[in-house]
Amino acid sequence: MAQFFKAKPNKTKQLSAKLTLTVSQLDHLGAGIAQHDGKVVFIPGALPGETVTAQLTEQKKKYAKAKLLNIQTPTAKRVAAQCPHYQQCGGCDLQHMDIAAQREHKQAALSNLMSKLAVEIDSSVMTASVTGEQWHYRRRARLATLFDKKTKHLQLGFRAANSNNIVDIKQCDVLAVALSALIEPFSNVLNQLQAKMTLGHLELTEAENGLFAVLRITKALKAGDEQRLKAFALEHQIQLLVQDNDGELRSLVSDDDIELPKYLLANGQVECRFSPGNFVQVNADINQRMVAQAIEWLDPQQDERILDLFCGVGNFSLPLATQAADVIGVEGVPEMVTQAKQNAADNKLTNLSFFHADLSADLSQASWLGKIDKLLLDPARAGAYESLQWLSKMKPKKVVYVSCNPASLARDSQVLIEQGYQLKKLTMLDMFPQTHHIEAMALFEIK
Repeated sequence: MAQFFKAKPNKTKQLSAKLTLTVSQLDHLGAGIAQHDGKVVFIPGALPGETVTAQLTEQKKKYAKAKLLNIQTPTAKRVAAQCPHYQQCGGCDLQHMDIAAQREHKQAALSNLMSKLAVEIDSSVMTASVTGEQWHYRRRARLATLFDKKTKHLQLGFRAANSNNIVDIKQCDVLAVALSALIEPFSNVLNQLQAKMTLGHLELTEAENGLFAVLRITKALKAGDEQRLKAFALEHQIQLLVQDNDGELRSLVSDDDIELPKYLLANGQVECRFSPGNFVQVNADINQRMVAQAIEWLDPQQDERILDLFCGVGNFSLPLATQAADVIGVEGVPEMVTQAKQNAADNKLTNLSFFHADLSADLSQASWLGKIDKLLLDPARAGAYESLQWLSKMKPKKVVYVSCNPASLARDSQVLIEQGYQLKKLTMLDMFPQTHHIEAMALFEIK
């Protein structure tokens, strides 16, 4: 069952008088930073160089948070948001900033965090950012639903910022064009179903083998609803699956085995399939280039043993196995390990093995843990701190660390440095344009 954040009452949240503040910089979460009465004030939506009218909404001992009311003097880096839902939707938070300025900020934020928490970053370490299209880059999205009992309307969209409310949308400019075009038609057909008050989320995916949609249902659909959905799927040429409370998937358009979405890696040499719920990088173009760069940095050789921790369904492991003698992938989600093994078999990669393990637990008895030549890490936001405690047993010559959280990357970099590694390269990967999220890749080599 999904759990959502519910704000607790906070006695410090008291509105102040309106203040005129000058914004000096952005924090790594994309909020403007100003000073007032000796405190740092964070103002979401404000940009460096701007003078703004704001109102304090929360005060702590050393900092405060404020609501942006008006921009008195805008910066040249401010642009009009392209999306009509931008002020309500919680998906994007930097559409008001020029794309070049977004990327400049992200690279600086990454460099500053690493310099502050781990190791000084200079021009010899920081390499050119990996960037791509700023719009229509997402190949996958999960849309929430909410049935309004008063209007009898099923809302379909994304959650509002810091809220459980649903922003009923008709388009999304960061979604792949084909997926964005499906939102309004899907909303219309779902509102025609008898079961519209019992529907869950809708997951949309653009893959190499077509468009896929997974509709979460909490009760079995009646025949009329199934027929309506089947006709919709055939009209729009999508693979439409329903997923029940037990997680079981069923196709509404075919009685054959379910075809899973796939994407290509290693210049089309490798196919990677994934199931609904499996994690995959949503930006197909940046993912391709990220994998290529990781392999270039690792420089795998035919006689080497390479370990890929937090391997998912094989995003890095599969292409690595086309170039290295022995590749081992380890993942904490059992279903993804099963899919990774199937992907290896489908690609006829016999030098690749996958294991399931809780990578935050004691790994001392793990059969796969031992001397390796090179290590690749691609953890979730929490980072790989616990896994890195076993570095002395692995002793890799090179470590490539792919991170979606520069704060945990900086913390974990300290562990690597303490173990005798030197940071050689650091790159910002603009995986999520129009948002503050920063993806990064770091290369460490043993001194």
